[in-house]
Amino acid sequence: MGNEEEKKPERLLILYASQTGNALDAAERVGREAERRGCPAVVRSMDDYDAVSLTQEDTVIFVVSTTGQGDPPDSMKVFWRFMLQKSLGKQWLEGVHYAVFGLGDSGYQKFNFVAKKLDNRLLDLGAIAVVERGLGDDQHRSGYEGALDPWMQSLWRRLHQISPSLFPQGPDFVIPDMKFIDRPKVHITYHNIGNGDSKLSLSSNLTDIQMQLERARSMSAGKSSSYKSKPDCFLTMIKNQPLTKTGCGKDVRHFEFEFVSTAIEYEVGDVLEVLPDQDPAAVDAFIRRCNLDPEALITVHRIETNNNLPDIHRNTTEVPVKLRTFVELTMDVASASPRRYFFEIMSYFTTAQHEKERLEYFASPEGRDDLYQYNQKERRTVLEVLDDFPSVQMPFNWLVQLVPPLRTRAFSISSSLLAHPNQVHLTVNVVSWMTPYKRKRMGLCSTWLAGLDPQQGIYIPAWFHKGSLPHPPPSLPLILVGPGTGCAPFRGFIEERAIQSLSGPTAPIMFFFGCRNEDDFLYKDFWLSQSENEGVLSEAKGGGFYVAFSRNQPQKVYVQHKMLEQSQEIWNLLLSKASIFVAGSSTKMPSDVWSTFEEIVSKEGEAPRDAAANWLRALQRAGKYLVEAWS
Repeated sequence: MGNEEEKKPERLLILYASQTGNALDAAERVGREAERRGCPAVVRSMDDYDAVSLTQEDTVIFVVSTTGQGDPPDSMKVFWRFMLQKSLGKQWLEGVHYAVFGLGDSGYQKFNFVAKKLDNRLLDLGAIAVVERGLGDDQHRSGYEGALDPWMQSLWRRLHQISPSLFPQGPDFVIPDMKFIDRPKVHITYHNIGNGDSKLSLSSNLTDIQMQLERARSMSAGKSSSYKSKPDCFLTMIKNQPLTKTGCGKDVRHFEFEFVSTAIEYEVGDVLEVLPDQDPAAVDAFIRRCNLDPEALITVHRIETNNNLPDIHRNTTEVPVKLRTFVELTMDVASASPRRYFFEIMSYFTTAQHEKERLEYFASPEGRDDLYQYNQKERRTVLEVLDDFPSVQMPFNWLVQLVPPLRTRAFSISSSLLAHPNQVHLTVNVVSWMTPYKRKRMGLCSTWLAGLDPQQGIYIPAWFHKGSLPHPPPSLPLILVGPGTGCAPFRGFIEERAIQSLSGPTAPIMFFFGCRNEDDFLYKDFWLSQSENEGVLSEAKGGGFYVAFSRNQPQKVYVQHKMLEQSQEIWNLLLSKASIFVAGSSTKMPSDVWSTFEEIVSKEGEAPRDAAANWLRALQRAGKYLVEAWS
């Protein structure tokens, strides 16, 4: 290889790992801001980049989110496994400059854990930090951008000092924005009817639905590692049953689905993702507002930029879809809030001066907090934002690029395939809340599922994958803690263990469940039946079922209190090599439960509190203390 080829690239490489799209947004923003300063930038998902090539880079910016209880996003897992190899020496990344920006939520115990671990590992491998890592926080009044803006300012100044050639006109020079406005990343081709498919409207035929879904979503600009185009199977709902009493302030449903196409051999502890339908009226309103032709036949191509030259020669053989079908299946127009960049681009396509000024203010650093209050805190939808700025007429290719993609929603499976062949069950809280300005908001997927009539036979696209809780063998004792809908995966575990107990001995299960009162005592009859007559939750079998009612008495009683009451029994089960599984809300519950286990281990094991914490951490490392939590 000649010297010319060995020369490191004069560019900024930005690698991101995103679960819900926020880290992708942040990475693209870093890329845009770099290019506005004349610095070439390439933005890549970590699962689209070979980590072996890191040694060939000069400067790499990492933008990573933390999921669950300190876990890396799915798109980072292969990359991270490579980075942890012991064979990589202390000088492996010598001479490589880097910076890390993390996206997290300080409401979680392991705030920005992934960014911190990545930063430490890069230093271990000999890379040189350009600036101190930035830690974005969802709890900040401006969200993660509260930390991103000042971090980027420091980044540009330091990079200019280290590599002046990256910023030929200095870190403060910014190319006029209009040069970027004619460079969207999406190209739309409109087709004559003759090129199209006669079955382009959504029909009740499963084959047609599957074809259109895959066609539209494979073209979508939202396509990334976490973006699902081809479903594993289709389901139909056969039961929609309320689990809570009317008027109790909660609406939790039990849903049962049957496999329509391929039956998936899932295991207890797995996760089901479904793609929700959007309200047809909202889709139609969006199309009208944007002056689009719903019947137009289109293909959509994402423009790849290589050496700043657009390449749109991918996907040229795709069959067109109707514009309305594309919007309905890929663009979240009426539940997700647009990003800051959406407001910036809107400002170029408005004809009203007062709207332009407001949009420019929202897109500026000074207006960041006000935008956060107007947009994210209120969960304003794309349709609502467009209605608030009536003079804006954004071209469709920009809308396709900037409207948040319609994403699947994930739920813990609450059934065992052994107990319910050809079925999968979910336990879903129908989400609703009031915004700061007292506007009622409803969760898109949970509300849609709750409104489905099993008699309609709607086909639901579904995907299955492993959750945080592994499939336990029948010989493994279990301590389960699952308040509220955290009980969902444990219903599947206990159903399976009950069937296994019919053909041989099974290990005991202790289950701690929490709710407010009898009105939201989910699956009461099932738990009680399994805790009696030598069922798998019975004390006779060495286990037990313990329910904490938080609102039944003046003092609130939580699962932690019930655990302390059973301190000796928990310790005995832990000495029998039990695994601990915790599931439910990600707020304070997981850390409170951990603290209670520390107290129990310290008391029963007659050990100092820090020794008890170390003992639990060893359990965690061995995969015997696992948490599945969601916000």
